[in-house]
Amino acid sequence: MNKRQFLSAPYMSGNELKYIEKVFESNYIAPLGEYVNKFENSIKNYVGVKNALAVTSGTAAIHLALRILGIKEGDDVLASTFTFIGSISSILYQNANPVFIDSDEESWNISPKLLKEYLLKCEKKPKALILTHLYGQCADIETISKICKENNIFLIEDAAESLGATLKGKHTGTFGDFGIYSFNGNKILTTSGGGMLVSDNEEYIKKAMFYSTQAREPEIFYEHEEYGYNYRMSNVLAAIGVAQMEVIEDRVAKKREIYDWYKEYLSDISEIKMMPELENSRGNRWLTTITLEKTYYQKVMKALDEINVESRPLWKPMHMQPLFKNAKTYLDGTSEKLFKKGLCLASSPTMTKEDIEYICKVIKKVCSCS
Repeated sequence: MNKRQFLSAPYMSGNELKYIEKVFESNYIAPLGEYVNKFENSIKNYVGVKNALAVTSGTAAIHLALRILGIKEGDDVLASTFTFIGSISSILYQNANPVFIDSDEESWNISPKLLKEYLLKCEKKPKALILTHLYGQCADIETISKICKENNIFLIEDAAESLGATLKGKHTGTFGDFGIYSFNGNKILTTSGGGMLVSDNEEYIKKAMFYSTQAREPEIFYEHEEYGYNYRMSNVLAAIGVAQMEVIEDRVAKKREIYDWYKEYLSDISEIKMMPELENSRGNRWLTTITLEKTYYQKVMKALDEINVESRPLWKPMHMQPLFKNAKTYLDGTSEKLFKKGLCLASSPTMTKEDIEYICKVIKKVCSCS
């Protein structure tokens, strides 16, 4: 391929430039303005949540959620081990302790069975759970939400990768106390950077707004009783988000089509398994991911790189990271197995069926030679 195929390249497909020009005309090149409000409203209306706050990143959104829920030094916070560091960093910001729970094979997301077992055995009660909907696929969120309610544990849904994913028609990010979305450069909707914090609890989002704007008291001068952050999204970036929300369902359909093409062309290779999808759910298929039972994924990566196609191993579990070598864990080996065998394939929305067919021919050749 002459042009490099990236995992999930940014893609401008609608009214982005038009809305950016309107922002410049208004002179509101600031973390407030018409398009920040419009972007928040578009997310609220799309996912069916009552309140939303546009911020600088998904990590910032998780940090605000933990702060508002009162997570403090020494508290235990449960988390998916099979995830990206951005899901976990904010636990450290609060000087709290991450407790990593392994995945299940049915969704690759946090295992409700292991979660329940840990809560029955643990000596110290966790305060919250940060659940990642991995690679845009729904976790068994109904079961997990029930477990959290039974144990009085706050639930934060990290839906950074799963905007547009649903379970029984209900969007990821709307089952818990908080949900967060990310609009980083490689996400299904990108504003180059940014995130959204959502909740049906109006007071939570009001408090998040307060903290995200430096915790300024309502005085004519600058008065501060608490510390805050500079976490609000720019009006310029929000304009891009508004434009992309107009075509979000097209994006989900395209990502799912790319997955279907890979499945079609790789279905005759018995050692290749595609990431599963729970019954009654619709993942957004942000990235198409596979596992290889016999072939080392490094061989496939090398072959794809030689034809100018990006690929990447699945997330290295957090409990395997040197940073968390002393963290509490409850594991059964599932995430380590997936990490050792798994690969993310190029899934950019501009890819054609011919592109996918060519990539799959290379993958098949490597597998047949292994």
